[in-house]
Amino acid sequence: MKKTAKKVIKFSKKISNKVFSKNDKIAGRTVLLVSTGSIKKKFILQRLKKSGVRLVVLGEKESWAEPYVDRWILADNAKHSEALRAVREFIKNNPDEKIEGALTFWEDDVLLTSKIVDKFGFIGIPYAVSSGVRNKQLFRDFCEENEIAAPHHRAIDSEKDLDFVRDNFSFPVVIKPTFGSSSAFVIKVEDAGELESKFEYVKTSISEQVESAFSDGKQIMVEEYIDGSEVDVDLLVQNGIIKFFSISDNSATHEPFFIETYRLTPSNLPDDDQEDIIAMVEETLEKAGVCDGCIHFEAKVTRRGVVPIEANLRMGGDEMYSSVKKVWGVDLIEGAVKIAMGVYVPKMKIEEAKEYVLAKTFLSDHSGVVVQLDIDPGINKKDFVEEVKFFKKVGDTVMAPPEGYEYLGWMTVSGDNSSEAEENMEEAEKLIEYEVARFHSASSIGKTLRKDHRSSSILKTEAAKRVEKIEKIQKMSVKDQRNLHIGIACNLYDKNEDETLEKELTTIGVNIQNALKERGYRISFFDFNDVGKAFNDLKNSDVDLVFNVCERINNSSLLEPHVASLLDVLEIPYTGSNPFTLSLCIDKIRVKKLLNYHKIPTPEWDYVYSLEDKVRENLKYPLIVKPANTDNSIGITNNSVVTNKEQLKGQLEYVVKEMGRPALIEEYIEGDEYDVSIIGSEEDDLRVLPLSRSVFDKMPEGYWHIYPFESKYGEEEVYKKYISVQRPPKNISKKLEAVISEIALDTYNILDCHDYGRVEIRVDKNGNPYVLELNPNPTINLTSCVPSVAKLTGMDYGDFLEEVIHMAIKRYKNRPPYYHLQANLL
Repeated sequence: MKKTAKKVIKFSKKISNKVFSKNDKIAGRTVLLVSTGSIKKKFILQRLKKSGVRLVVLGEKESWAEPYVDRWILADNAKHSEALRAVREFIKNNPDEKIEGALTFWEDDVLLTSKIVDKFGFIGIPYAVSSGVRNKQLFRDFCEENEIAAPHHRAIDSEKDLDFVRDNFSFPVVIKPTFGSSSAFVIKVEDAGELESKFEYVKTSISEQVESAFSDGKQIMVEEYIDGSEVDVDLLVQNGIIKFFSISDNSATHEPFFIETYRLTPSNLPDDDQEDIIAMVEETLEKAGVCDGCIHFEAKVTRRGVVPIEANLRMGGDEMYSSVKKVWGVDLIEGAVKIAMGVYVPKMKIEEAKEYVLAKTFLSDHSGVVVQLDIDPGINKKDFVEEVKFFKKVGDTVMAPPEGYEYLGWMTVSGDNSSEAEENMEEAEKLIEYEVARFHSASSIGKTLRKDHRSSSILKTEAAKRVEKIEKIQKMSVKDQRNLHIGIACNLYDKNEDETLEKELTTIGVNIQNALKERGYRISFFDFNDVGKAFNDLKNSDVDLVFNVCERINNSSLLEPHVASLLDVLEIPYTGSNPFTLSLCIDKIRVKKLLNYHKIPTPEWDYVYSLEDKVRENLKYPLIVKPANTDNSIGITNNSVVTNKEQLKGQLEYVVKEMGRPALIEEYIEGDEYDVSIIGSEEDDLRVLPLSRSVFDKMPEGYWHIYPFESKYGEEEVYKKYISVQRPPKNISKKLEAVISEIALDTYNILDCHDYGRVEIRVDKNGNPYVLELNPNPTINLTSCVPSVAKLTGMDYGDFLEEVIHMAIKRYKNRPPYYHLQANLL
């Protein structure tokens, strides 16, 4: 970046610019805003509200935008016909709400906005124009046809197309989607040898989940690489006349991906180059038929002249608005609204930039999780620091190329000239430190794919390979698998036993035996209610593998992990998790500490080992008090939820004094409870089964919305009658379903679960998920949660049990002894 201080050149006639500092011509009038966009666009709605304009917003209702919106038109903007009908109905049913214009600041909705402009006679860019400009392939064709500089280009979709490129293009070239924004999946190809692999990367990776603007199309094109100085041009255009423009210099991008790092406003390019840029922009917009709007134009200045890259038919994103406002005193948001409403905007003449503004985008070199973000409070005292915006926080994921195209935030600084702005940026950068930990193989955030609510959620990067592996193993091994001698480690109680829990523990082993015997397995029972006999019988047996569903030794669940330990000592393979994981998950306090360390969302909490221990004063009532090392909801009653200190004291006395257990105290989360059943142990076989949701909203007054021991093993019918269990959940958004699945997967992997497990998650009224606990040895009885949701995917009870056996064999196969005891903790 050149370090020169200079005035920008004057392009227009001397006229007044007062229209940009007053809002009296739009206050009280109504405009249709097509989508609020993400919360990053909050500043736009704040500015519109401040201007006094009435906002009617078309789109799905967003809670963050509610304070700024006067009226909503609810529709799915991806379905244009539906959205147009919704607008028509609104106008018909609300004759007093006179909409005087329509616009968008969101790339995804440029084409829909054009259709609205056409349909209702608003001022703006017609669909016939925007559909050609927004499609990069058609835009290149348009430039060639109108003798505007354009690189050699071609649509590509097959090996034949790639052969044509190899024979007819000069390298390097650039592969890019014809739609999209933010330079997502735009990649440089240095030579013909890289062409196929990089094309396959773009073709297989391009996704609306990464960049929502791909909803308009996923076609791919290639063009020769343009070498030169890249600039952004931000414009207000009215009646085909450029009323205002601002040119900014972009620094070199991080190739092979084109991710911007720094942007300087105003440009430091020579006056002649700036004149050529504006002449090219003006010619392009005029020939394309872009007559009205706020436009963000990208171009390169090369040795052969100025070459357009693309024209975005909406205001530039992120810091562009504030940079232009600081440098020129021009409000692009207000200008865009005035143009949409037909308010005359005088042509601007600006003698000299007020200041130079340098913007920096904070990036990560790799995908991962933000583990450190320290912004020195002193940064706000620096007069030259204009804005600091961070959208990522500690614990958030950042997907960097090639997996994604996210950034952490941005900052702008000012100076009297470009050199001073650069020096100020260097000083400001020292006040911000951040670190992004690379994704461990155990992390699943943002990496799952679920076809529908009844299907398994799998890690999408391995999906194709996984199908191939599973099919191969199934064809080769099922017959041999059924020749195995399977042991069942369980707890058998007297048939006349009255206790419901003991009956449940007994029937698990019996049902597994019956299902496997039907499929030809030889079965032996090992009853750990008599641990000595069970040990000797195992020692002298010829079992090949043990199905470990034992939950007690000496009638204590605290000894449950030692069953797996005994099997390890005897060198007998077994299903399920190792003794380390089983022991860890019994200790809810240690689990909470580990979840906190890994930034897994979990309710705020504290713990006590004795009644003398203090409980955090900042925990918010109601709280729930649980024994910290029991299972099956033992020790949890309706009284476990407390609303004041007196009740808290009483419950702590019950848990610590009467039960003799440490107590876990959590903030009570009101909302639905999700059971997330997971099968698998390694990345190539992990699957999240369909979710199970418990809805408590019909519970009678006086009953907290929880699962106490009585609800599972007692006789009180109120819980069975009024708790609605949905498998799969009804009316759940794909986003929430994915977040729940991914958080559960991370929990499962962090705690090193094997073969199968169940994660319990609460979701509050705002849709925030909180992990309650992981059960690495959940009940897998015939009608229990895990087999029931497995059935939704097509696995009957026998199929499910055989799948567990199969995964256990896979874990032990070709591995050194005790490999499974090596913890996989992050």
